[in-house]
Amino acid sequence: MRLYTVIVCSILLAAFPARPLTASLLAQQQTKPADSGSTKIDPAKEADIRKLMGLVGVETLAKQTMDRMTRGLKPLVTNAMPPGEYREQLVNLFYAKFESKMDVRQLLDLAVPIYDRYFSHEEIKGLIQFYQTPLGQKAISALPKLTAEMAEAGRIWGEQLGRESMQEVLAEHPDLAHALEAAGKPQQHQ
Repeated sequence: MRLYTVIVCSILLAAFPARPLTASLLAQQQTKPADSGSTKIDPAKEADIRKLMGLVGVETLAKQTMDRMTRGLKPLVTNAMPPGEYREQLVNLFYAKFESKMDVRQLLDLAVPIYDRYFSHEEIKGLIQFYQTPLGQKAISALPKLTAEMAEAGRIWGEQLGRESMQEVLAEHPDLAHALEAAGKPQQHQ
């Protein structure tokens, strides 16, 4: 399931360059179709891959991830464009067009060859068997919650480590502590 989050994020992030957008920059960017895999997948294996994706709820996860990503990326797209009266209208029109083109089935079609590369047909069948068991069903329902709790615990842990590290560095280097304090004070005009 985490694979789909990565796929969706990659696809959506690839649409937005890290540098400010301009009309000439957009015109320079060439688009090429995504390579969905040049080798033909055995139809029986593809059917089992799609069965596995359905069993574990990949389509629902992909839809939820796409919705979250588009909401979260709107400010990034806005800030990537130079300020001006045009910007809000352009971003709104872009998002309307972008959302009209988003089709989760296309994303799932992109996932099939990826599953094909990482899992043999026998492994796909084994995963289907596992996810049809009570333990597999429990894993399907528990893993998203478990992952969210782990991410939150990791965030809190990281913040604590960051605070401790900064406090130790500032205690070990009083000159930097004073420079930081001075930089935080409002500048007085002379």
